[in-house]
Amino acid sequence: MSQNKEAIYDARTLGYPKMFVLGIQHMFAMFGATVLVPALTGLSVSATLLFAGLGTLLFHFLTKGKVPAFLGSSFAFIGGYAAIAPNGEKELLPYACLGVAAAGLLYLVLAALIKAFGQKRVMRFFPPIVTGPIIIAIGLTLSSSAIDNCKTNWAVALLAILVVIICNIFGKGMIKIVPIILGVIVSYIAALPFGLVDFTPVKEAAWIGLPFDMDRSVFAIFKAPDTSLIVTSLVTIMPIALATMVEHIGDISAISSTTERNFIEDPGLHRTLMGDGLATVLASLFGAPANTTYGENTGVLSLTKVYDPRVIRIAACCAAIVSFSPKFAALIASMPAATIGGVSIVLYGMISAVGVRNVVENQVDFSRSRNIIIAALILGLSIGVNYSGAISFSIGSVTISLSGLAIGALVGIFLNAFLPLDEKDYKGASKSFESEK
Repeated sequence: MSQNKEAIYDARTLGYPKMFVLGIQHMFAMFGATVLVPALTGLSVSATLLFAGLGTLLFHFLTKGKVPAFLGSSFAFIGGYAAIAPNGEKELLPYACLGVAAAGLLYLVLAALIKAFGQKRVMRFFPPIVTGPIIIAIGLTLSSSAIDNCKTNWAVALLAILVVIICNIFGKGMIKIVPIILGVIVSYIAALPFGLVDFTPVKEAAWIGLPFDMDRSVFAIFKAPDTSLIVTSLVTIMPIALATMVEHIGDISAISSTTERNFIEDPGLHRTLMGDGLATVLASLFGAPANTTYGENTGVLSLTKVYDPRVIRIAACCAAIVSFSPKFAALIASMPAATIGGVSIVLYGMISAVGVRNVVENQVDFSRSRNIIIAALILGLSIGVNYSGAISFSIGSVTISLSGLAIGALVGIFLNAFLPLDEKDYKGASKSFESEK
């Protein structure tokens, strides 16, 4: 695969001040979605920021600092939190977090299988006809939340989109590579006259404070454990990992396609899975949401063409630092929903576009009924179930809910494994990003 001449793989050539601004942009890109998960579940926003930062740094350490991925809050487990603590009950959330931590350990199991048997054998189950539509579905399913945010004030949202487009297409120098942060700032300021920003929480918040409370962590369970609730949490939440692991593979495929570097081969999928899984375990133990490689930041990579992982680590450090300032967290949380919606439409669309690119560049043959069926069911189920609501079923007294993305991914993997396939036509995902000789 030829290297993009416009790409910047070493941001130090831009200078450290510009690297810092790029890092802040990545932090802004992940912030809206990352803090939305604790807002929906009742978990701590500050703890979420801290362990998003620490989880990202842990991921980079385990992947040898090669993968430009940011780990933020996973939406996939929201159904799991709701099943255990439907109203965000503080006494029940630690049990949900325990289930998520256990789900994170399943990443290590898959990583071990890949290490033991080789990624090519495992990746035969995740060729471009599976990962491509999953990547497309990730962006499309997220887009509904972006539209909901835009509806709060379309003028502000469209302004954010317009600034991003103008900066990215017509901008020069630094303007061209920080379109997201400029879109956020301009639309944020424009939203002030509309009364869309409430600074009351900012005034009331303390300047410095601890980002997490041990009484809201998993460790609090063991003071008086409820065995039945522990089992229910494990059975309900752990299966979600099957979908999030596929989502992880799709995200790493998307980042590889975007940066034109084969991260599935080097540093290896077993390392990225281990990093993602351990980051989720760490965050969950201390009462923060599960982590996942973030599509929003992949969108930023696509826009800026700056692929240096150092920039992501700057964003991670900034997120961890600001987690100790409730006032700063409140300031960012006061960002108008319309602003978040505007920039998110661009970023989520970029994710889906990368999925399309993944399918096109790997020359998936859609003249074959097999490929059409797999892609159709992945997209139809992922998006359709997302809009109609998760599908739930009971096993005894335990109810398990699966999101559209989970169902679509599982069906795609199953069909790819069992529908007839000629070996000469097969393209494993591990070959998707091989460099041209």
